[in-house]
Amino acid sequence: MPLSGFLLVLAAAFCHATWNVCVKRISGGPELIWLFSLISVILYLPVALWIIVTEDPIFGPPQILFTAGSAVLHLGYFLLLQTGYRKGDLSLVYPIARATGPLLSTSFAVMFLGEHVTLQMAVAAAIIIGGVLMLSGGVKPGATKVPASLGFGLGAGALIGSYTAWDAYTVATLLVPPLLLDYASSVGRVVLLSPYAHRHKAKITMHWTHHRLAVITIAVFNPLAYILVLYALTFTPVSYVAPTREISVVLTVLAGSLLLGEGHLKHRLIWACVILAGTTLLVLG
Repeated sequence: MPLSGFLLVLAAAFCHATWNVCVKRISGGPELIWLFSLISVILYLPVALWIIVTEDPIFGPPQILFTAGSAVLHLGYFLLLQTGYRKGDLSLVYPIARATGPLLSTSFAVMFLGEHVTLQMAVAAAIIIGGVLMLSGGVKPGATKVPASLGFGLGAGALIGSYTAWDAYTVATLLVPPLLLDYASSVGRVVLLSPYAHRHKAKITMHWTHHRLAVITIAVFNPLAYILVLYALTFTPVSYVAPTREISVVLTVLAGSLLLGEGHLKHRLIWACVILAGTTLLVLG
């Protein structure tokens, strides 16, 4: 794995962990997705226009089709994950989704993008995915709503795997600039969720009044985290990028222990080291 690709994914992991902590603190629904997506559209508009002017990207039917498909996949992921958090157990939905995603991403990359997985890469990916499950608590026997949690977790993981492979093809083969791809996804979320947002203005006002800084942080870091990943995908195989992204889970869980008072710091530090060992093995492959 190229060092530059690893550094991009590492920076993306930090951004991803940061905005996830903010989302957890706010505990919103589709109206929150609409709000931070709208702010993202406003904040990133100058950069998007600059890329259009300076790079003059080609947007034929294939590029338009795959860009629209990416927006739909990402919206589905956000909605499914938040529904899973409301109807299932967080301790099941999140680790299942994050462990399933890279596994499917790598599988799709091998099946459809012609990438090759070495034994070392497979072992490293298995260590990372297994470490993520153990770090996040795994499948706890005492957890409630197990079927719902499992279903939503697998569904969200399937969407993670799908949009990662889909977007990799879009930026690497169709040459859609990564920032424009993510920007179009934000625009798509705003348009598709506008009817819902119109009916829930009170919730939007509440989020903006009480959580303004957190909402702005999400609006900046949510696109930035994935834009960095997309740039890495332009020159780094999906089979490397997808498992390495799981460093964000380490940061998110540790932030929960240290910043949100969730405890279990010793247990989580041990499994964090296991995941970092797997990531190191992957990077050296």
